[in-house]
Amino acid sequence: QVQLVESGGGLVQAGGSLRLSCAASGRTFSDYGMNWFRQAPGKEREFVAAISRSGGTTNYVDSVKGRFTISRDNAKNTVYLQMNNLKPEDTAVYYCNTDHIDGMTYWGKGTLVTVSS
Repeated sequence: QVQLVESGGGLVQAGGSLRLSCAASGRTFSDYGMNWFRQAPGKEREFVAAISRSGGTTNYVDSVKGRFTISRDNAKNTVYLQMNNLKPEDTAVYYCNTDHIDGMTYWGKGTLVTVSS
């Protein structure tokens, strides 16, 4: 079992920044990769960013490349999503998610990011 708790969401103006955090517990954090997803109102959940177990490899959806940065601190069991130059279309609930662990993935409950124009 892995428990994930996101934090750091809020209301920000377009062009602003937020840093999301996702604290993990229950399994050795460095044993699995981590991802961020988001779900905007009325839309399906979409992949945002991924980071490997060591943090050495990252991937992003094209719409956030150059603006968002995923990172992790394995000593703190935490993954981050630094979001800069936010746009109204980034408004969504952001979820962190684990890679498959023994055939299962785990999700947090999400944190709401609202970007005003």
